[in-house]
Amino acid sequence: MTRRSPRLSKALAERDLKLGDPVFIRIFKESRELEIWVRHSASGRYRHFRTWTIAAMSGKLGPKLAEGDQQAPEGFYAVGPSQMKPDSTFHLAFNIGYPNAYDRAHSRTGSFIMVHGNRVSIGCFAMTDLMIEEIYTLCALALENGQAFFRVHSFPFRMSDARLAEATNSSWHPFWLNLKEGYDWFETHKTPPNVEVRDQRYLFSE
Repeated sequence: MTRRSPRLSKALAERDLKLGDPVFIRIFKESRELEIWVRHSASGRYRHFRTWTIAAMSGKLGPKLAEGDQQAPEGFYAVGPSQMKPDSTFHLAFNIGYPNAYDRAHSRTGSFIMVHGNRVSIGCFAMTDLMIEEIYTLCALALENGQAFFRVHSFPFRMSDARLAEATNSSWHPFWLNLKEGYDWFETHKTPPNVEVRDQRYLFSE
């Protein structure tokens, strides 16, 4: 964190953002991208800061269903201080919080799904050591500065109408339509929604 902070602070300042401001992460499996957004203190809206290429990710499009299936999750997750793993064997890591309430409502199982360093994955999102140092620094300092938790939204792909139309034959299409509601919320408001689960569906609100 000491090593990465000066350069990150300079890059953030160019977008009128500060190290330690609240963060939000989006993951897109198809394009293997992880984005970090940072909340602008004056407007309260999140601004895109940086996108990294995911170095390793196993499985295919579709959610994680069971321990050992090597799938990476799709859905809406939250990371608090206890989920940060500075002592990870993969250099640095944080647990995204799978299974969440939605996963449990659908009897999905699994554990220890991380964003971490290195270049190997059996269900996690591996980011290389250099990238995880930057990501971890942004997230850890946001938590230290008072953000109670940061959200991680994981999608199969960018949830445009056109891309979803291509996926109408997938058995996951109804699930992805539900994910798109949360995706569209952020695209419209530039603040991540509050997420709850009711009747085995995600619901979104301010």
